[in-house]
Amino acid sequence: MQIHLIDMAIIVAYLAIIVVAGFILSKRASKDLDSYFLGDKSISWYVLGISNASSMFDITGTMLLIYWLFAYGLKSVWLPWVWPTFNQVFCMIYLSIWLRRSNVLTGAEWIQTRFGHDKGANLSHISVVIFAIVSVIGFMSYAFKGIGKFAAVFLPWDLSPNMYATIFMGITTVYVIAGGMYSVVFTDVIKYLIMTIISFLIGFIAIARVSPEALKAAIPSGWEEVSFGWTLNINWSELIPALNDKMDGDGFSLFGIFFMMVLFKGILSSMAGPLPNYDMQRILSTKSPKEAALMSWFVSVAQFIPRYFLITGITVLALVFFSSDLNAMGSEVDFEQILPYIINNFLPVGVVGLMLAGLLAAFMSTFDSTVNAGAAYLVNDIYKRYINPNGSNKTYIRASYFCTILVVVVGIAFGFMTESIGTVTMWIVAGLFGGYLAPNVLKWYWWRLNGIGYFAGMISGVTVALVLPLILPELSALNGFPFILIISGLASVLVSLYTRPENDEVLKKFYSQVRPWGFWKPIHDKVMLETPEFRKNTNFKRDMINTLVGVAWQTSLPLIAIYFVIRKYDGLCISIAVLIVTSIFLKKNWYNKLEEN
Repeated sequence: MQIHLIDMAIIVAYLAIIVVAGFILSKRASKDLDSYFLGDKSISWYVLGISNASSMFDITGTMLLIYWLFAYGLKSVWLPWVWPTFNQVFCMIYLSIWLRRSNVLTGAEWIQTRFGHDKGANLSHISVVIFAIVSVIGFMSYAFKGIGKFAAVFLPWDLSPNMYATIFMGITTVYVIAGGMYSVVFTDVIKYLIMTIISFLIGFIAIARVSPEALKAAIPSGWEEVSFGWTLNINWSELIPALNDKMDGDGFSLFGIFFMMVLFKGILSSMAGPLPNYDMQRILSTKSPKEAALMSWFVSVAQFIPRYFLITGITVLALVFFSSDLNAMGSEVDFEQILPYIINNFLPVGVVGLMLAGLLAAFMSTFDSTVNAGAAYLVNDIYKRYINPNGSNKTYIRASYFCTILVVVVGIAFGFMTESIGTVTMWIVAGLFGGYLAPNVLKWYWWRLNGIGYFAGMISGVTVALVLPLILPELSALNGFPFILIISGLASVLVSLYTRPENDEVLKKFYSQVRPWGFWKPIHDKVMLETPEFRKNTNFKRDMINTLVGVAWQTSLPLIAIYFVIRKYDGLCISIAVLIVTSIFLKKNWYNKLEEN
């Protein structure tokens, strides 16, 4: 792809700004570990919300959403629930508050808050550290290939994808090492501003270039309907026949059953709380529990409308102007060709540079957040806890520099080998995520779960998730989920019941500090004996109602962007009405009742 000198200057200027910013912020970040990994818990909640939304705005995920919208139409708004996207609603309503009350540095350190410091707690702590580090390495190899492929397609120099990936990961590492969380947040905000401008620009280009009639001619019946039945009933045989085969391979044809499975898995995943990655680090970086909730709320606000302006704009332009090219590809239809086509044919000089800088930043933003979170676990939960517990702040900051480099080097090494170990890496990551769910739901809501039970649930779930594809290779990850959940859950419960409960002092401190609702009556009674003025958390019903309303509120955001760009004004008005009604409800029943402490 040929790039104008002005566009190249914009890209180079962006890279220079983020590196310089890292060195400017280095003094502020090097005070102690809280400063380096949590920004000294002094960053405003809305800035952290933008940073978190920016980290989730990765271009690989965006391209998947473009394909989903292209193929499945408005029904595609339900597909991201497989991750699930509505976990941010659970966080904003109550889980971010609970997590921030623990006042720790990492998710693994949180384990000590819940289980104390005995053998079971140490085993649980190690399992979370392993989960976090392997997840980081798995993502790094994924990001390595992604950024390399992106750069090789869009940048003009004759370099291999692996060389491009090494260069850009190296640049990212420089500013992450120098400025820690401050650098990550600063660059995330810059990237978010760039991507927001580009997103709205492409959305309005699509509105200007594509009439409703032209779009109607390019889509099959049912594409503009958000509702669904047991099956999808979207047939591309008259427009792009090969797309039907690709959709069959996605496994969404029995959409009603798929949706129920996704909803069940999504609710449990959301109740487990955020994974020990950059999302959790943002929550722990907020100034107070109230700001943690507001930050999680703002993630949805900042992310969905601009991102879906970009997704819908690109999709609409591709449907009308690129469908014939996709159809000509036959069975080799490649949706990754859409983005280069849009950039080459619809964006003027200068805007191309902003677009490429924004897409490059999208990779780097998710990458830098993950590196920062991974280094935090190595320093705080391994080096400081087991190797040098009495080190100085200066020593720990130097260790942070080293661990940041180590995480990147190992990630790059896995990236170079990913063609031979990619399947194994995905098994490991999928296994860790499968094994994570049951014990991490129980840890919040059931007092009797102990450290040994937590560890047993994690290990059994991981083992089953790794072995299941070998025994039943035809079983999809989603269909295998119930088996992993049942075995992991049984292991957590049975081992906990057959071993001693955690120390009363540990449980009372956790319960009185975090104040969860759930099955905590024995501990509540003991706390009341010592502290009669203690107030029990009685917000279960209110939190569940707010969560249900919050999911409807969140779902209206991408629909507003999609309906606006495709100019379907009846759907737009309904979506805006849902947004207004749910916002008023949440203002009265959630925001007005947020507690400062």
